[in-house]
Amino acid sequence: MDSHSLAQLLDERAISRALIGFARAMDDRDWATMAEILTEDAQGDFGTGPLAGSAAIIDLIRGYLDNCGPTQHLLGNVIVDVDGDTATSRAYIRDVHLNATADPSVRFYTLGDYHDTWRRAGDGNWRLCERIKANRGYVGPLEIFSS
Repeated sequence: MDSHSLAQLLDERAISRALIGFARAMDDRDWATMAEILTEDAQGDFGTGPLAGSAAIIDLIRGYLDNCGPTQHLLGNVIVDVDGDTATSRAYIRDVHLNATADPSVRFYTLGDYHDTWRRAGDGNWRLCERIKANRGYVGPLEIFSS
């Protein structure tokens, strides 16, 4: 394997780890780790309209996750394409949200795709600079997020 191919493989692995780290940070309610993975000027749309800045993205996610019980964000079919200091990734997302109180059998699921854009930071680490969540569907009541 030549050095260019090895470097690209390592970049893809680093982006995949950051993608998984972001999903785990949501489930752990680890807002600091989410902020480390996002660029400050990150853009996003999670199906609720455009967002600008990492703080706005984290605030939106917190608005949902702080009001429900345990969650699990599962990623699959991840594809990463690196082009120098920028990259794109696509991943299936299936997230499960349990009720925080009342009836623990009440659940909310979404099925969708993350379409992400990444940028290599000055420290060499990859940062998420844009996330678009394309929701394919959901099951369960949205009221689970207002517990």
